Amino acid sequence: MKFRYLDFILGAFVSVLLISNIASAAKIVTLGQLGPLALTFDAGTLIFPLSYIFSDALTEVYGYSVSRRVTWIGFICLALVSVTILLVRALPGDPAWLATNALGDPAAADFGAQAFDKIFGLTWRIVLGSLAAFWCGSFLNDFVLARLKVRTQGRWLWMRTIGSTLLGEGVDTLVFALIAFWGVLPTETLIALIVSNYLFKCGVEIALTPLTYLVVNGLKRAEHVDVYDRDTDFNPFILTGPQG
Repeated sequence: MKFRYLDFILGAFVSVLLISNIASAAKIVTLGQLGPLALTFDAGTLIFPLSYIFSDALTEVYGYSVSRRVTWIGFICLALVSVTILLVRALPGDPAWLATNALGDPAAADFGAQAFDKIFGLTWRIVLGSLAAFWCGSFLNDFVLARLKVRTQGRWLWMRTIGSTLLGEGVDTLVFALIAFWGVLPTETLIALIVSNYLFKCGVEIALTPLTYLVVNGLKRAEHVDVYDRDTDFNPFILTGPQG
Protein backbone atom coordinates (compact mmCIF):
# COMPACT_ATOMS: atom_id res chain seq x y z
CA MET A 1 0.00 0.00 0.00
CA LYS A 2 1.39 3.41 -0.98
CA PHE A 3 0.96 6.24 1.51
CA ARG A 4 1.01 9.93 0.62
CA TYR A 5 2.60 11.42 3.73
CA LEU A 6 4.60 8.63 5.35
CA ASP A 7 7.89 9.72 3.76
CA PHE A 8 7.44 13.29 5.08
CA ILE A 9 6.85 12.00 8.60
CA LEU A 10 9.87 9.72 8.32
CA GLY A 11 12.08 12.63 7.23
CA ALA A 12 10.86 14.90 10.03
CA PHE A 13 11.21 12.10 12.59
CA VAL A 14 14.83 11.34 11.64
CA SER A 15 15.69 15.05 11.53
CA VAL A 16 14.41 15.54 15.08
CA LEU A 17 16.46 12.58 16.30
CA LEU A 18 19.70 13.81 14.76
CA ILE A 19 19.28 17.44 15.84
CA SER A 20 18.35 16.50 19.41
CA ASN A 21 21.28 14.09 19.69
CA ILE A 22 23.83 16.72 18.66
CA ALA A 23 22.21 19.40 20.82
CA SER A 24 22.23 17.08 23.84
CA ALA A 25 26.00 16.76 23.62
CA ALA A 26 26.58 20.46 22.95
CA LYS A 27 25.11 21.99 26.09
CA ILE A 28 23.35 21.42 29.39
CA VAL A 29 21.12 24.35 30.27
CA THR A 30 19.34 25.52 33.42
CA LEU A 31 16.14 27.51 32.99
CA GLY A 32 15.47 28.59 36.55
CA GLN A 33 13.90 26.80 39.51
CA LEU A 34 10.66 24.94 40.13
CA GLY A 35 10.49 25.08 43.90
CA PRO A 36 13.59 23.24 45.16
CA LEU A 37 14.17 21.64 41.74
CA ALA A 38 16.58 23.21 39.28
CA LEU A 39 15.15 23.00 35.76
CA THR A 40 18.23 21.44 34.18
CA PHE A 41 18.08 20.01 30.65
CA ASP A 42 20.39 18.63 28.06
CA ALA A 43 19.66 20.98 25.15
CA GLY A 44 18.30 18.23 22.92
CA THR A 45 15.32 17.93 25.24
CA LEU A 46 13.91 21.12 23.73
CA ILE A 47 13.09 19.31 20.46
CA PHE A 48 13.23 15.59 21.29
CA PRO A 49 9.60 15.32 22.55
CA LEU A 50 8.48 15.89 18.95
CA SER A 51 9.85 12.45 18.09
CA TYR A 52 7.28 10.87 20.42
CA ILE A 53 4.49 12.84 18.80
CA PHE A 54 5.62 11.50 15.42
CA SER A 55 5.78 7.98 16.88
CA ASP A 56 2.28 8.32 18.28
CA ALA A 57 0.93 9.43 14.90
CA LEU A 58 2.73 6.61 13.09
CA THR A 59 1.46 3.91 15.43
CA GLU A 60 -2.07 5.30 15.69
CA VAL A 61 -2.56 5.76 11.94
CA TYR A 62 -0.30 3.27 10.16
CA GLY A 63 0.10 0.63 12.87
CA TYR A 64 2.95 -0.86 14.87
CA SER A 65 4.61 -2.61 11.93
CA VAL A 66 5.14 0.72 10.15
CA SER A 67 6.30 2.55 13.29
CA ARG A 68 8.69 -0.35 13.96
CA ARG A 69 10.32 0.11 10.54
CA VAL A 70 10.56 3.87 11.04
CA THR A 71 12.10 3.37 14.48
CA TRP A 72 14.77 1.11 13.02
CA ILE A 73 15.50 3.60 10.24
CA GLY A 74 15.86 6.35 12.83
CA PHE A 75 18.07 4.12 14.98
CA ILE A 76 20.39 3.31 12.06
CA CYS A 77 20.64 6.98 11.01
CA LEU A 78 21.34 8.03 14.60
CA ALA A 79 24.03 5.37 14.94
CA LEU A 80 25.65 6.36 11.63
CA VAL A 81 25.84 10.05 12.53
CA SER A 82 27.08 9.34 16.05
CA VAL A 83 29.81 6.92 14.95
CA THR A 84 30.90 9.33 12.21
CA ILE A 85 31.28 12.17 14.72
CA LEU A 86 33.29 9.94 17.06
CA LEU A 87 35.52 8.88 14.17
CA VAL A 88 36.10 12.48 13.05
CA ARG A 89 37.01 13.48 16.60
CA ALA A 90 39.58 10.68 16.76
CA LEU A 91 41.29 11.59 13.47
CA PRO A 92 44.27 14.00 13.64
CA GLY A 93 43.46 17.53 12.56
CA ASP A 94 45.33 19.50 9.92
CA PRO A 95 47.77 21.98 11.62
CA ALA A 96 46.36 24.98 9.73
CA TRP A 97 42.81 24.03 10.71
CA LEU A 98 43.80 23.44 14.32
CA ALA A 99 45.19 26.97 14.51
CA THR A 100 42.16 28.60 12.86
CA ASN A 101 41.36 31.84 14.74
CA ALA A 102 44.11 31.11 17.29
CA LEU A 103 45.61 34.53 16.45
CA GLY A 104 49.14 33.33 17.08
CA ASP A 105 48.46 32.31 20.67
CA PRO A 106 50.36 29.03 21.30
CA ALA A 107 47.93 28.12 24.06
CA ALA A 108 45.12 28.25 21.50
CA ALA A 109 46.92 26.27 18.80
CA ASP A 110 44.26 23.56 18.94
CA PHE A 111 41.41 26.07 18.65
CA GLY A 112 39.83 24.21 15.72
CA ALA A 113 39.66 20.94 17.65
CA GLN A 114 38.28 22.69 20.72
CA ALA A 115 35.59 24.39 18.62
CA PHE A 116 34.63 21.05 17.04
CA ASP A 117 34.40 19.37 20.42
CA LYS A 118 32.32 22.23 21.78
CA ILE A 119 29.68 21.73 19.09
CA PHE A 120 29.96 17.97 18.47
CA GLY A 121 30.97 16.90 21.94
CA LEU A 122 29.76 13.33 21.60
CA THR A 123 31.50 10.72 23.71
CA TRP A 124 31.05 6.97 23.53
CA ARG A 125 28.85 7.14 26.64
CA ILE A 126 26.55 9.75 25.14
CA VAL A 127 26.34 7.76 21.90
CA LEU A 128 25.58 4.51 23.73
CA GLY A 129 23.11 6.24 26.02
CA SER A 130 21.29 7.94 23.15
CA LEU A 131 20.98 4.74 21.12
CA ALA A 132 19.90 2.55 24.04
CA ALA A 133 17.44 5.14 25.36
CA PHE A 134 15.87 5.79 21.96
CA TRP A 135 15.50 2.08 21.19
CA CYS A 136 13.98 1.14 24.55
CA GLY A 137 11.74 4.18 24.93
CA SER A 138 10.42 4.21 21.36
CA PHE A 139 9.47 0.55 21.20
CA LEU A 140 7.84 0.69 24.63
CA ASN A 141 5.85 3.78 23.62
CA ASP A 142 4.66 2.21 20.35
CA PHE A 143 3.80 -1.14 21.95
CA VAL A 144 1.76 0.43 24.74
CA LEU A 145 -0.07 2.76 22.34
CA ALA A 146 -0.92 -0.03 19.92
CA ARG A 147 -2.18 -2.35 22.65
CA LEU A 148 -4.24 0.39 24.29
CA LYS A 149 -5.85 1.23 20.95
CA VAL A 150 -7.16 -2.31 20.66
CA ARG A 151 -8.22 -2.45 24.31
CA THR A 152 -10.11 0.86 24.11
CA GLN A 153 -11.46 0.18 20.60
CA GLY A 154 -9.86 3.37 19.34
CA ARG A 155 -11.36 5.66 21.96
CA TRP A 156 -9.66 8.17 24.26
CA LEU A 157 -6.70 9.03 22.06
CA TRP A 158 -5.49 11.58 24.62
CA MET A 159 -5.28 8.91 27.31
CA ARG A 160 -3.41 6.53 25.04
CA THR A 161 -0.84 9.03 23.75
CA ILE A 162 -0.17 10.51 27.18
CA GLY A 163 -0.09 7.12 28.90
CA SER A 164 2.34 5.61 26.41
CA THR A 165 4.53 8.71 26.59
CA LEU A 166 4.70 8.62 30.39
CA LEU A 167 6.14 5.11 30.16
CA GLY A 168 8.29 5.56 27.06
CA GLU A 169 9.78 8.90 28.07
CA GLY A 170 10.40 7.62 31.58
CA VAL A 171 12.51 4.74 30.31
CA ASP A 172 14.18 6.92 27.67
CA THR A 173 15.17 9.64 30.14
CA LEU A 174 16.42 7.25 32.81
CA VAL A 175 18.45 5.05 30.44
CA PHE A 176 20.09 8.01 28.67
CA ALA A 177 20.97 9.92 31.84
CA LEU A 178 22.42 6.93 33.68
CA ILE A 179 24.53 5.69 30.77
CA ALA A 180 25.70 9.12 29.60
CA PHE A 181 26.22 11.00 32.86
CA TRP A 182 26.45 8.57 35.80
CA GLY A 183 29.75 9.33 37.55
CA VAL A 184 30.30 12.40 35.36
CA LEU A 185 27.78 14.83 36.84
CA PRO A 186 27.28 15.37 40.58
CA THR A 187 24.43 13.22 41.91
CA GLU A 188 22.29 16.27 42.67
CA THR A 189 22.71 17.59 39.12
CA LEU A 190 22.02 14.15 37.64
CA ILE A 191 18.77 13.79 39.60
CA ALA A 192 17.71 17.29 38.60
CA LEU A 193 18.52 16.46 34.98
CA ILE A 194 16.43 13.26 35.03
CA VAL A 195 13.43 14.83 36.74
CA SER A 196 13.51 18.05 34.70
CA ASN A 197 13.87 16.18 31.39
CA TYR A 198 11.04 13.82 32.21
CA LEU A 199 8.65 16.54 33.35
CA PHE A 200 9.44 18.71 30.35
CA LYS A 201 9.06 15.90 27.79
CA CYS A 202 5.76 14.73 29.23
CA GLY A 203 4.58 18.31 29.59
CA VAL A 204 5.22 18.96 25.91
CA GLU A 205 3.26 15.83 24.96
CA ILE A 206 0.31 16.91 27.09
CA ALA A 207 0.41 20.52 25.84
CA LEU A 208 0.52 19.40 22.21
CA THR A 209 -2.32 16.89 22.53
CA PRO A 210 -4.67 19.10 20.45
CA LEU A 211 -2.03 19.19 17.69
CA THR A 212 -1.70 15.41 17.91
CA TYR A 213 -5.46 15.10 17.37
CA LEU A 214 -5.29 17.34 14.31
CA VAL A 215 -2.37 15.44 12.78
CA VAL A 216 -3.78 11.98 13.50
CA ASN A 217 -7.28 12.75 12.26
CA GLY A 218 -5.93 14.54 9.20
CA LEU A 219 -3.68 11.62 8.29
CA LYS A 220 -6.47 9.08 8.72
CA ARG A 221 -8.68 11.03 6.32
CA ALA A 222 -5.90 11.66 3.79
CA GLU A 223 -4.45 8.15 3.84
CA HIS A 224 -7.76 6.27 4.26
CA VAL A 225 -6.18 4.03 6.85
CA ASP A 226 -6.69 3.39 10.56
CA VAL A 227 -4.79 0.27 11.64
CA TYR A 228 -5.74 -1.81 14.69
CA ASP A 229 -2.89 -4.13 15.75
CA ARG A 230 -5.09 -7.08 16.72
CA ASP A 231 -2.93 -9.80 15.17
CA THR A 232 0.42 -8.01 15.05
CA ASP A 233 3.65 -9.69 16.09
CA PHE A 234 5.19 -7.10 18.43
CA ASN A 235 8.69 -8.57 18.27
CA PRO A 236 10.86 -5.46 17.70
CA PHE A 237 13.47 -7.47 15.80
CA ILE A 238 11.31 -8.41 12.81
CA LEU A 239 10.36 -6.05 10.02
CA THR A 240 7.07 -6.81 8.34
CA GLY A 241 5.44 -4.66 5.69
CA PRO A 242 2.66 -2.14 6.25
CA GLN A 243 -0.71 -3.53 7.13
CA GLY A 244 -3.82 -2.71 5.20
